Amino acid sequence: MGILKNIEWTDTNSNLIVWKYPITKDHVNKGSALTVRESQVAIFIDKGRLADVFLPGFYKLDTQNMPVLTKLMSWKYGFETPFKSDIYFVNTKQFTNQKWGTVNPILVRDKDYGAVRIRGFGNYSFKVADAYVFMENLSGTHTSFETTQITDYLRSMVVSGISDAIGESKIPVLDMAANLQELSRIVQTKVAGDFEKIGLQLTNFVFESFSLPEELEKALDKNTSLGMMRGNMDVYTQMETLAAMKEAAKNPGAAGGTMGAGMGLGMGMGLGNMFANNMNQMQASNPPQDVGKVCPSCGAALHGNPKFCPECGQNLKPTCPNCGAEVKASAKFCPECGSKLK
Repeated sequence: MGILKNIEWTDTNSNLIVWKYPITKDHVNKGSALTVRESQVAIFIDKGRLADVFLPGFYKLDTQNMPVLTKLMSWKYGFETPFKSDIYFVNTKQFTNQKWGTVNPILVRDKDYGAVRIRGFGNYSFKVADAYVFMENLSGTHTSFETTQITDYLRSMVVSGISDAIGESKIPVLDMAANLQELSRIVQTKVAGDFEKIGLQLTNFVFESFSLPEELEKALDKNTSLGMMRGNMDVYTQMETLAAMKEAAKNPGAAGGTMGAGMGLGMGMGLGNMFANNMNQMQASNPPQDVGKVCPSCGAALHGNPKFCPECGQNLKPTCPNCGAEVKASAKFCPECGSKLK
């Protein structure tokens, strides 16, 4: 029978959560040393019953620091003879970059697109917060317990929380990519309670991306393209017409020549309409001025309807030849003397 002088665990596996100390034929004796390093917890188990828990530190084992075993083994005056016990070390460090993804799409009701199936991807981090509860619920009597043995179970809890969080957030499908941090916080808060029940702490949760159904992505891309073309439809039409003419010109056959001629005619009409519109706009902004009027006295060109010639000062308004009174151009008799004007 061997005596365990120093019981300790040097962690060499980054994914190992629980490790059982190999006792074989050795026994624990009064005064045996127990070393528990930082980010570790040691648990003694007697005949399948969880007993004493040791936090980081150095211990000389006796009845003072093993009250539960003392009670279970009915040591009235302390243990004097060696005994055997299962000793487990639990790794309490943080296990990071645990990947998660939705195996099946999550059905979301969106006010714009109705029922939409989306997928999510990301990572999370966790650590053992209560080694006693964790051993009691998950590890059991395994000689070792790795993250890979719990990954599927944790992922199922995460995905369940994601479905509830997305439904409660009311965030539209198209806005989810811009609200990944908010969704991450919602999910972490919602799932934290489930982790605590098994002695774990969800230290971090991250949404990396969302993916929409392929049909919806294509429809969104098409709608975006149409939106870009609506603002430049004339330019786009001309570019498409020119491209069609180039393709038609590559075909020397009659069909290609006819198509090229038709395209050329269509483009010519389009360009003609464009120039006509531009000319109409110019004429509207610059109305034509009167031309051909000249002063009867000096022959200077007149613009508009001036009362006097800008060159010689000649009175340009119609007057009565008898009394010289100013009259309207359409008047037949002088309103002053009554003389006939026309």
